Amino acid sequence: MNATRVRAVIRRIIDQFRHDRRSLALLFLVPIVISGLLGWIMTSQATPTPRVAAVVGDTLLRASVSAALNGAATDGLIVDLGLLDDEQVARTMLRAGDADTVLLMPSGTAASVASGQRPTITLLTLGVDAARDSAAAGTAQKLLAAMFAARGAAIALPLVVHGTIFGKPEPTQLDILGPVFIGFFAYFLVFILTGISFLRERTGGTLERLMATPITRMEIVTGYSIGFGLFAMLQVIVFLVFSLASVTVPAIGPLPSFGLGLGIYNAGSPLLVFAVTLLSALGAVNLAIFLSTFARTEFQIVQFIPLVIVPQAFLAGIFWPIATLPPVLQVIARLLPLTYTIEGLRAIMIRGADLTDTTLQVDVLFLAGVALVFAVMATRTIRREVA
Repeated sequence: MNATRVRAVIRRIIDQFRHDRRSLALLFLVPIVISGLLGWIMTSQATPTPRVAAVVGDTLLRASVSAALNGAATDGLIVDLGLLDDEQVARTMLRAGDADTVLLMPSGTAASVASGQRPTITLLTLGVDAARDSAAAGTAQKLLAAMFAARGAAIALPLVVHGTIFGKPEPTQLDILGPVFIGFFAYFLVFILTGISFLRERTGGTLERLMATPITRMEIVTGYSIGFGLFAMLQVIVFLVFSLASVTVPAIGPLPSFGLGLGIYNAGSPLLVFAVTLLSALGAVNLAIFLSTFARTEFQIVQFIPLVIVPQAFLAGIFWPIATLPPVLQVIARLLPLTYTIEGLRAIMIRGADLTDTTLQVDVLFLAGVALVFAVMATRTIRREVA
């Protein structure tokens, strides 16, 4: 091994990075920005006080449950919505967003406690946002534990069954994260595919030759958007079929049976899931075309991932409910397309929403507007030169 030649290679790498400010920023500044954003979110999250109500079918427990709710509210643990008349009223309140969780105590609970048996209590939540439901359910379970523990050491703690208004009766983790899984990965993969492909069009001189013809910039961007959009559509179709479908292949000879597809739960129309995912993907296509005009190498396209994709993953309600973010970040989250993608997919796949749903209408219009805005921005940034 020749030390001189090794030093020459090392010197070349150093010189290459020294003259590439974007790579230096990726190495030193971006980790600080991303870590700072993550730290800000984790240390500054607001913890909304859950709004809790109860439906008590056993008249012997109504007074003690009401007192327990009132005491927890006095301590600032919950917002006491009081005792409701029946389960239907509770479900209506949850659907309307007027409550976060409801305790359902059937008649006979007091008799079970008196006989030393373990009573069963249902903890009802909406079932749309897993993180928000988990926080509210955790507080309600602590309330129940404290309430029954106060009745004496001999009293058995209740068996708490978590029920939801929407979604599968017993959802898997994949069912809960399905909308996030589909929305994020479809957006991410289409962004990378389009960014690198359009960069090759520029560096290969194809874009330069096109702009030497009478074709306008808007026609170029429209053509590229539709062209890349067709492949994005095919990618979305394949991805959704694999995600939503599940086929069991029977055993063949020595091969055991196996399943193809994830079989993610979907309460709504698969066509609506496709439409929202495709709109999101088209926005990613136009965003990638716009950003790729500022890149000279494929590595620089990859550098946009921590700047464009990672912040959206943090702020779009994937890991934390948007309502718990600091106020400034909540505003930013409401400007990000991935927020509306995941919100729309949750509405369709978990709540079974259709186009009459106001929330879904806003999501669809926003995603369509994002795709249009980035298409217009791309027409302003492409220029007649080989990058």
